[in-house]
Amino acid sequence: MENIRSRLNIGNKVEDVKLRKRKSQLYSKEDENILKEGELRRVVLFSVAFRLINCLLVQTSFVPDEYWQSLEVSHRMVFNYGYLTWEWKEGIRGFTYPLFFAFIYKILHFLNYDSVFLLIWLPRIIQALFAAFADVKFFYLIRTLERRDVAKWTFFCHMCSWFSWFCCTRTLTNSTETTLTSLALFYFPLPRSKTHSSKIYLSLVALAVIVRPTALIVWFPLLMYHFWQENDKLRLITHTVVPIGAVAVVISTLIDCIFYGKWTVVQFNFLKFNVFHGVADFYGSHPWHWYFSQGFAVVIGPHLPLFLHGCSLAFKRYKILLAAIVWTIVVYSLLPHKEFRFIYPVLPFCMIFCGISLSSLKAWRRAAATVLLVSNLLAALYTGLIHQRGSLDVMSRLQTLCDLRNISTMQPDVLLLMPCHSTPYYSHVHCPMKMRFLECPPDLGEEGHVDEADQFYEDPLHWLRTSFPYKSSLPTHLVLFDVLEKEISVFLQGNNFVRTAEMFHTHFPEGRVGGSIFIYERH
Repeated sequence: MENIRSRLNIGNKVEDVKLRKRKSQLYSKEDENILKEGELRRVVLFSVAFRLINCLLVQTSFVPDEYWQSLEVSHRMVFNYGYLTWEWKEGIRGFTYPLFFAFIYKILHFLNYDSVFLLIWLPRIIQALFAAFADVKFFYLIRTLERRDVAKWTFFCHMCSWFSWFCCTRTLTNSTETTLTSLALFYFPLPRSKTHSSKIYLSLVALAVIVRPTALIVWFPLLMYHFWQENDKLRLITHTVVPIGAVAVVISTLIDCIFYGKWTVVQFNFLKFNVFHGVADFYGSHPWHWYFSQGFAVVIGPHLPLFLHGCSLAFKRYKILLAAIVWTIVVYSLLPHKEFRFIYPVLPFCMIFCGISLSSLKAWRRAAATVLLVSNLLAALYTGLIHQRGSLDVMSRLQTLCDLRNISTMQPDVLLLMPCHSTPYYSHVHCPMKMRFLECPPDLGEEGHVDEADQFYEDPLHWLRTSFPYKSSLPTHLVLFDVLEKEISVFLQGNNFVRTAEMFHTHFPEGRVGGSIFIYERH
């Protein structure tokens, strides 16, 4: 009996049964969506280091607004020499954005550290840190909305985007608008969001609209979605939307009125000149389908297949973000003047779909990630280090002329014979050296309107001979693209101008923009 009893384990203590671990969150001891402190710390350190390296490896120019709507205005505000574009003379741009950089310049000047190096790089480093902060918030948002695996690959897609690398550390209003949009999305009431705060996200949206009024295009469908989903709509409007909007408008208007010295509503002027008067068309126009056929594909780059696949997987879950992307592209398509950077603010939205797609690939995931990383890296390094770098290199060379002001009897006098705003200006020279460029204000219907750049390019030799009839009036240095050299060679040789420097600019010369930039000095 005992033998039988021992075999049947009758009367013995039964061992604990070990249950198989379940992967479902219903059986998990901790919520998978909780971001651990160590993980957050690693993301913060990586984002800061990545964006600082990003900043240092972007040494090319993109568009004139990068300087002429930020650093040049800030430099003029603090050091009181230089030139303001017609947009500020006409009240089309607000002073809120350049005021931030002016504050940085003022601190550097007060501490007697206003070197050219710091004036150029400190605003960009601050922009890079701001972008890193938005990157961390973006990761944290996805981490609360999706599984850890999806969040990881979404963050990967976001960080390896070539266009984000190319733009996010630049002193562009579009870069700040995109960063503010990414931060605002963190507090937006997305489905299943645990970080929702109406006051914070609306404040960030208001700030984005102050920086760039077109930010309202991106946020219009999202604001309508929030209003539709809100239970207490009246309270939302009276306690949040109206107070935040009123404070933003009042602060923005006060700043602009102080600096313009007259009553100025920049948002109204921006709408009047760019939409009603069609001033934006002056800077070029494209067919209505340009964003669909070219623009969006270039901005999203190699991520495009993942984005399309992700839309099919997460259409229902994030339909409001997809609606915002489509809405933004459609609205901008209705405007004649189009640029890649205009749709940059929707790129973080796209990365969510890309991350969902990449995480679902399973067997092909690592191969797809490798192709994505390498292709984006090549585009980022080429556009950041090679393409259109001459505009900055030539200013570094001209800055050395500042030293001649104290040791030479002939004061430097530089004339930039290039399409207007082709280079930065005094913000990258930082001395009251005489400089001049060909101006090109748009025709606003005023009498006697003159586009100096167009007049010059119609007959460069005639313009030079009539502008400088005497040798004593000639500038000491000429800066020009190589495509112009042959056309004015007679003038250069007849007035003893000698080429002293040549800087590479681009492998893709077009029209008045050449592949290299020449500096000629008069002997």
